[in-house]
Amino acid sequence: MEHCEPDQLALAALGEPLSAADAAHVDACARCRAEIASLKRSVDVLAVPAFTTSGPDIAPPPRVWDAIAAATGVQASPTDRADAEAADDPVEPPLAAVPPAPATDPVVRQLRPRRSRLLLAAAAAAVVVAAAAGAIALNRDDDVVLASTTLSTLDTGRPEGTAKVVEQGDGTRVLRIELRTPPPRDGYYEAWLADASAKGMVSMGSVRPGTTSLPVPDDLNLTDWPTVEVSVEPLNGDPAHSGVSLVRGQLDS
Repeated sequence: MEHCEPDQLALAALGEPLSAADAAHVDACARCRAEIASLKRSVDVLAVPAFTTSGPDIAPPPRVWDAIAAATGVQASPTDRADAEAADDPVEPPLAAVPPAPATDPVVRQLRPRRSRLLLAAAAAAVVVAAAAGAIALNRDDDVVLASTTLSTLDTGRPEGTAKVVEQGDGTRVLRIELRTPPPRDGYYEAWLADASAKGMVSMGSVRPGTTSLPVPDDLNLTDWPTVEVSVEPLNGDPAHSGVSLVRGQLDS
């Protein structure tokens, strides 16, 4: 199953709409829904109430205007200008030299809430994308090996590969076979799970040199089928075991 990309999961966690195809996939995929829920928790952690509400106006201390006057060379304060206007003083300082008088006492308005909301959104996006990437990476690396064995030739006992039953991050199981043998001259290799007597067998599918992963049915009990075998099968359309065994191993659990 092709899962959603990390950036799409991040957008979903931030409340952004997904494409119709991604939304349909999320509705049907428990794994992606779980990852979105996990990422939303990261966003909730960042949603600090103090950053999302407006703060009261703060009157600046006198030294603020003193610093402005020292930096600009302006000698009059807003209060001086208001007093001059009240006395109908005809002498006006150059407009370029004196800032307009405020209607009320000067105040410094807190701009932190708006800026913090922007920072919050950016931080949330960064955390969600990082968490999404981490979650995807984790799901690729969090396989649990339920049982394993060395695959050896029946005649000489020479190791020619390994077999593992692995539970993947989404809860499904696979039979992962690694073969270190060349391809057969004729036909193909097929993997089997056999009972303890190696007489009853369940075909798992064809395998090739290198690594092959084959799905294990949910209702298959490994304790009933503890033996892994790889056979050489001819291209004759017969689904039965050919009787030619390449390697075999007993799963430990």
